[in-house]
Amino acid sequence: MHNTVTTDVLRARQGPVLVLTLNRPHRLNAVTAPLYEELIHALEGADADSAVRSVVLTGAGRAFSAGADLKQHREAPPTGAGRRRYAALGQTANRLLQTIGIPVVAAVNGPAIGAGLELALSADFAIAASDAKLRLPEIAIGTFVGGGVTYTLPERVGTVRARELLYLGDFFSGAEAAALGVVHRALPAEEVLPEAILLAGRLARRAPRPLAKAKQLLRAAPSRSREAALAAEQAALEEIFGTDDWREGVRAFAEGRPPRFRGT
Repeated sequence: MHNTVTTDVLRARQGPVLVLTLNRPHRLNAVTAPLYEELIHALEGADADSAVRSVVLTGAGRAFSAGADLKQHREAPPTGAGRRRYAALGQTANRLLQTIGIPVVAAVNGPAIGAGLELALSADFAIAASDAKLRLPEIAIGTFVGGGVTYTLPERVGTVRARELLYLGDFFSGAEAAALGVVHRALPAEEVLPEAILLAGRLARRAPRPLAKAKQLLRAAPSRSREAALAAEQAALEEIFGTDDWREGVRAFAEGRPPRFRGT
């Protein structure tokens, strides 16, 4: 694995899988404006690089992310312009996780609190340590949520359970999160990152354009009528019919071998 070290986000390639590691372990990877900026840059680069087929997002040390760096906020409360910049960067980072054309797997190796859990919920899949402490405490401490959690959470658990998790802000474990459907799976902590990379590798072997279309259409589904969804699927299928990967998939099926997709 080749690593590129940056200030707040580490990048490592394992073939077509890009592993992004939030890298402020001394603050349990609490998010800051510079961290968001680096994450945005890394995600934009991944989306533009045809050699990257999937992304894993995890945290350095014993935490995924403890959320907003409240110590920093307390010592230097953001001004009006600072508030707008911080909030906008957080929304942009989460929007990219949700909308880039490649799948994202969150490897929640430890505590994921507030903005940290919001990042995990923006991924297509999340695998959590069974004993990880998870929480959305924003309302309980007088601030507010972000990252699209008002739709990413009810998508997973329904509106009634989302109200409970958001309004009360109680802790729950990774194992409880898996039982609720907040995360995809819960595993022992040492197995989380390897399993996430394994899943990302499986996703990386899928045809990139159909996968990107599926991500796009699933994201739009809640706001689309049935007829609009059917029309969007038809248009996507007609487009995919004309790709080299479609022809490769047909040949591979006929020949009884795994397909070798190139994204064309």
